[in-house]
Amino acid sequence: MCAPVGKSILSRMFDVFGNPIDRDPAPLGVEWRTVHRSPPPLARRSTRSEVFQTGIKVIDVLVPLESGGKAGLFGGAGVGKTVLLTEMIHNMVGNQKGVSIFCGIGERCREGEELYREMKAAGVLPNMVMVFGQMNEPPGARFRVGHAALTMAEYFRDEEHRDVLLLIDNIFRFIQAGSEVSGLMGQMPSRMGYQPTMGTELSGLEERIANTDSGAITSIQAVYVPADDFTDPAAVHTFSHLSASIVLSRKRASEGLYPAIDPLQSNSKLASPGVVGERHYALAQEIRRTLAQYAELKDIIAMLGLEQLSPEDRNVVARARRLERFLTQPFFTTEQFTGLEGKLVSLEDALDGCERILRDEFKDYPESALYMIGAIDEAKAKAKPSAKPQAAREHASDAS
Repeated sequence: MCAPVGKSILSRMFDVFGNPIDRDPAPLGVEWRTVHRSPPPLARRSTRSEVFQTGIKVIDVLVPLESGGKAGLFGGAGVGKTVLLTEMIHNMVGNQKGVSIFCGIGERCREGEELYREMKAAGVLPNMVMVFGQMNEPPGARFRVGHAALTMAEYFRDEEHRDVLLLIDNIFRFIQAGSEVSGLMGQMPSRMGYQPTMGTELSGLEERIANTDSGAITSIQAVYVPADDFTDPAAVHTFSHLSASIVLSRKRASEGLYPAIDPLQSNSKLASPGVVGERHYALAQEIRRTLAQYAELKDIIAMLGLEQLSPEDRNVVARARRLERFLTQPFFTTEQFTGLEGKLVSLEDALDGCERILRDEFKDYPESALYMIGAIDEAKAKAKPSAKPQAAREHASDAS
């Protein structure tokens, strides 16, 4: 089985066999390569752990992604998975001159069609390839579509020397398709009915996603966890390959805190002083500690009110609420819905903003001044510091 590779596949949508499914004629000047390829040899792999900067504050500060690594994206319907993926594609294509490949494994055709229109509207399609093995297709097609997408990604990495962002939705469907194929072949099922070769099949796909001397394939994979059971063999085998887990929270989405990433549940193996540096690591730990203290105090605030907290706890709450709002961000891909201009924020600006909030530099600013901004200095332009509560009370008593 072969997949088409070449510059002319950009901006196109294909099925597992390389046939275009976007109603346009077949691309010209493509080369066909087998999808059965080996992972890059260890001698060609980069041994340095490099951070893949997304330009999204909450990810770069708290859940740094690895260049050439694999990140899992966990979240239910309607919490912003597609918007987050679309924004990462926009930032990758527009600012890092990279290529994005979207691989839909067991996707509904409605989702593929919607995504195609959204990418076209967002202007990111010219540097993107989409490959779909749809839900109604045989298990063999769904099982091989990931390999077809990876073959295209490897071409851009090795021949064009470009960094590639590979988005897979959903990696569980790949395991599920392998289980169906195994059943059709009459193999003896393993634990919980999964195929006995699951670990090998998943490794054969995941190990091809790597950072080499010619470029990097960075993957973000949506992960469905069956019945929310994290001990399920499919989830356990997938977790062993991931270098970061991004968890989207419906509660944060309902509060309007977008991107709705839960900072306390999300984690990354790169969040260590040896990789990100002492300052970044210490800041991230302090942010998590502040947000965790606020989470513990929420019950007391709900029952007794903010006034019953000690002055020290009230300062923690004020800091945490300002941090939560600063970690929101207007996206380029949602400008038409929100009316807010999208922002790309460098890691240095994001760290600087968090540090200044933790030092109480913005305690006299209204929380709304920090909501949906880019760098922290935009808060000063958005709102002047509010009068201190004590001064406000004195002014009110004078007026009366």
